[in-house]
Amino acid sequence: MKIGIKAAVLAAVSALATGALSPAQSQNLTMAVGAQITSLDPHYHALSPNFAVATMIFDTLVQFDADAQMEPGLAESWKPVAPTVWEFKLRPNVRFHNGNPFTAEDVAFTIDRVPAVPNSPSSYAIYTRAIERVEVVDPVTVRFHTRSPYPVLPNDLSQVAMLDRETHDKASTDDFNSGKVAIGTGPFRYVDFRSGERLRLERNEEYWGQKPHWKAVDYRVVVNDSARTAGVLAGDVDFIDQVPTSDLSTLKRDQRVKIAEKDGLRIIFLALDHLHPEGSPQITGHDGKPLNKNPLLDLRVRKALSMAIDRQAIATRVMEGAAMPAGQFLPEGAFGHVPGLEAPKADPEGAKKLLAEAGYPDGFRITLSGPNDRYMNDGRIVQAIGQMWTRLGVRTTVDAQPWTTFVSRAGRQELSAFLVGWGSSSGEASNPLRSLVAGYNRDKGFGTSNRGRYSNPELDAKLEAALAELDDPKREALLQEATRIAMEDVAIIPIHIQKNLWAMRPNLRHESRADELTRAQDVRPAEAAR
Repeated sequence: MKIGIKAAVLAAVSALATGALSPAQSQNLTMAVGAQITSLDPHYHALSPNFAVATMIFDTLVQFDADAQMEPGLAESWKPVAPTVWEFKLRPNVRFHNGNPFTAEDVAFTIDRVPAVPNSPSSYAIYTRAIERVEVVDPVTVRFHTRSPYPVLPNDLSQVAMLDRETHDKASTDDFNSGKVAIGTGPFRYVDFRSGERLRLERNEEYWGQKPHWKAVDYRVVVNDSARTAGVLAGDVDFIDQVPTSDLSTLKRDQRVKIAEKDGLRIIFLALDHLHPEGSPQITGHDGKPLNKNPLLDLRVRKALSMAIDRQAIATRVMEGAAMPAGQFLPEGAFGHVPGLEAPKADPEGAKKLLAEAGYPDGFRITLSGPNDRYMNDGRIVQAIGQMWTRLGVRTTVDAQPWTTFVSRAGRQELSAFLVGWGSSSGEASNPLRSLVAGYNRDKGFGTSNRGRYSNPELDAKLEAALAELDDPKREALLQEATRIAMEDVAIIPIHIQKNLWAMRPNLRHESRADELTRAQDVRPAEAAR
């Protein structure tokens, strides 16, 4: 087994080196990222690695800076002109990579396309559902009419990449992945894409904003942690993300690299099966026979599973300090964070009592699933939690799989309990509430990543009230109430909030982002002025 692992790492390092650009070629940047790009269609799959790539090729009306604060993008300004109408003024003289002008007609086309993308595993429609119609006032003025007052529309539109009506009309997701229509207004142009391997880009010399330093970018997918680290140490790549926590202390002392880190907005959590009342697909009695009811629908069982987890031990030992134990969606300082709602303390004895009260004094058997190549130390986290649950009496089989396999199964509601993460790019609580725990409703765009199909009408009512509240303090109070309902009902089991880590050659600098996006435009030579 050791020989096989070593060979795999050597092969991955060799892949990094193949065709690597010399550090002396200062206009070229080679990056190695740890998560798969599942599509170049910016409206197909709401996934952070996809969105990072989308923001290199495409643009949104509103952007977020490194600290998750809104700033102008393709829209120079925006304001409400009526309780249910937002007016956006577009940046003039912007052109797509093919020379077509960007106008309000393209905005209207884009909003119509988003919910129509077929087979989306996690739709961007959540960000457009509030829009009833788009009014094109003139080429640089567009008005969004919403069904009710909707204060978070600018936040939502920060996630929606703008497309060209002429180029992208009737374009399929495959057309984007082939490069045929991978055409945006962003700082880089598409050159080549090999799924699971690499994306090549070149600088957009006509970019409307600050032009990136790099003329050519080689953006490589290297899911093997050891290979990414070896690549940056050897100089085969210039920059890596998802620095392995096991290597962090060593890399900080190594003069060949420097580390950038930032407290993040990504929560790592367990989702639970709320869909199957007559027995969950991966839960049995100790005799291996299916149970006639789903124990996860009992609040006492959910609380027991949460109380059995030693979050501090995971943050300290598994994550080696690169995480903060969590009891809610967002860290302190974020809009909608609930003061005093702390991470639950580990209490195995209390958990055993709750299981007994629920009618499971001897526990049961469960499979805990998760990816092994998506989040920092994801496979190790699942193993650690499985051991904690087994000590509780819930005999746990751990099933850690490659992300693409895992997420397909989770999306089909085939799993009973599984580890997943969510990065809140907008930095406010409505984002995870709508996506992760709001009752699944395709028409409203709620619950698009609620793969456990949790549902609570009281929570949904608080969330809907918040999304229609224009007064920020009142809106935040409603979001806090909705968050508290979700956490007290153990809609999900929060584990920790991840810290974001990058490593690079010492002559580079990085504008590290709270939303963890890894983008070439955020990397520059250390001596270059931003």
